[in-house]
Amino acid sequence: YLNGREGVEDDMGVRVIRLANTPVPRTGLVLNGLRIQQVINQLHAECPIDIIDGSEASLAVLPRQFPAIKIIRMQGGHHFFSSTLGKKLQPWKAWLEARSFARADALCAVSHFAAETTRRLLDLGDRPIEILPNPVDVCEFRPRPEINEEHGLIVFVGTITEKKGIRQLVQAMPRIVEAVPHVRLWAFGRDWPDPLTGQSFTERLRTLVPPEIGSHVVFKGPIEHALLADMLARAQICVYPSHMESQGIVIVEGMAMGKPVVAGRTGPGPEVVEDGVSGLLCDPHNPDSIAEAIIPLLRDAKLRHVLGEQARTRAVEKFSLEPLVELNEAFYVRSLRREKQYAA
Repeated sequence: YLNGREGVEDDMGVRVIRLANTPVPRTGLVLNGLRIQQVINQLHAECPIDIIDGSEASLAVLPRQFPAIKIIRMQGGHHFFSSTLGKKLQPWKAWLEARSFARADALCAVSHFAAETTRRLLDLGDRPIEILPNPVDVCEFRPRPEINEEHGLIVFVGTITEKKGIRQLVQAMPRIVEAVPHVRLWAFGRDWPDPLTGQSFTERLRTLVPPEIGSHVVFKGPIEHALLADMLARAQICVYPSHMESQGIVIVEGMAMGKPVVAGRTGPGPEVVEDGVSGLLCDPHNPDSIAEAIIPLLRDAKLRHVLGEQARTRAVEKFSLEPLVELNEAFYVRSLRREKQYAA
């Protein structure tokens, strides 16, 4: 469901149906939910659906009696991010998530942290939760020696918003430039306006950059995913100091490129990056901590090489596409078998 975009696409043999959000204010749950139900019913009539897999609140609009196994895949829902980012729960969204979980036949999550945090917040008791990380295509995201690294280039990829830690990274740049004068930061990602003021977060960040280092910090805007690997190949370091993620797939993409990465130690950060082995972890709320992780990497080519190689190894071993597809298929088969045993 994307604003203003609707239609049917073929993605390598997979039919993708996109539904545009309703333009009528305060009717999203009802009107969007009815449209989703209508499409699912049509698909079920064409070919019976065995499994429905969706995010935390996705099952709230689905009839409880719909004849398919219903799976919630925890990617970080309203309870999760409200709690971990210190924000107030919105009662309506919280109710939708609770309703959705009550209708789920099976649960999985992209990280142990997402699973156990959600278990606690939604009082899921001892319900089994399968851990199925989001995979990365390590054939697409791979070291590219044919593309030269740019001396001193730091790359950040993510929405330009507070929770991604980009403000603290920008605030760390004066100290980093002082230590390594040739350094540059390229930040890729779409702008995120403040929901209260409408102010561009990118423009706010520009005001935090001292004029004397203005050329060292460049906001590049969004980048097409198809171009991302070539861009990452030019970086010496990839930095993702997000305050909170459910997993952090851009971190894994940087690791798969064989790049030394700096990531936040909050949330699932330690599940993805082994600090000092396959990357470095920092306090994403502290610009000094971010600078202290980046500066040694910029100064030490051997350290970059060692961490980059070990990052690639970890990405291949833990997040490769093919093995994780097999784990997902096995999870689906087990879920179907359990339901058949219960029905018998």
